[in-house]
Amino acid sequence: MLGKKLDVKVVAAIPYAGLYSGYYMVGNRRRNIYLISKDKPRDYVHCTVIAMVQARNSTQTKLIAAPEGQIYYEPLIKKRLRRLRNFRVGRISCLYEKSCGAIVFYRAPDKVKVLLVKNKNGRYWSFPKGHVELGENERQTAMREIKEETDLDVKIHPGFRETSDYCPFGKVRKRVVFFLAEAYSDKVHIQESEIDYFIWVSFEQAREMCCYENDLRVIDKAERYLGGRRATPAGDTVGNAD
Repeated sequence: MLGKKLDVKVVAAIPYAGLYSGYYMVGNRRRNIYLISKDKPRDYVHCTVIAMVQARNSTQTKLIAAPEGQIYYEPLIKKRLRRLRNFRVGRISCLYEKSCGAIVFYRAPDKVKVLLVKNKNGRYWSFPKGHVELGENERQTAMREIKEETDLDVKIHPGFRETSDYCPFGKVRKRVVFFLAEAYSDKVHIQESEIDYFIWVSFEQAREMCCYENDLRVIDKAERYLGGRRATPAGDTVGNAD
């Protein structure tokens, strides 16, 4: 159902929630649905199904829709659903996902080093990143994820922000926001529950090790932003959870 287009009849507003109850028709039968909207919706709204939410300790599932063109991510959807009586959010599948992270670099005496990480059971090298949590802005998410995954303290460069949009599976639409973060140290302590390996490399080596076109594009822009300083291959460090 994620991504399905529906014409929703709005029935009532859930008090103080920014959430509306409604229904859509399947043949001659009504199917209940909830609607999130930035503005007070009309009686009938053309919507997209943006989430499927299963109740905790139950097989009960609720559909969440939004007017065409409005995007909502998991933290806000969960916040709105807290207003529902007798329903506790369990598993949730969202049409839109958003993560924030950064290309982390360290200015060593002889070169600039870039940090790559490989997620738990992951096959590809990439950069520290993670999902946005409620109440965070993009930079706060990136800095929190870097700290949690690597224990590095960093400074975000304000002039760099790149986005990558793709569909990892099915109809799910994912956006990743990358910043450029300068580390005060190259001493990494990985979060073993999330990260298997890390490595410091040059920009050139990062291009050789990363597989996704979006990652390669962000690497190129980060290097240009830093003035094209290329690192030499000697002296790279690699580590894992052991």
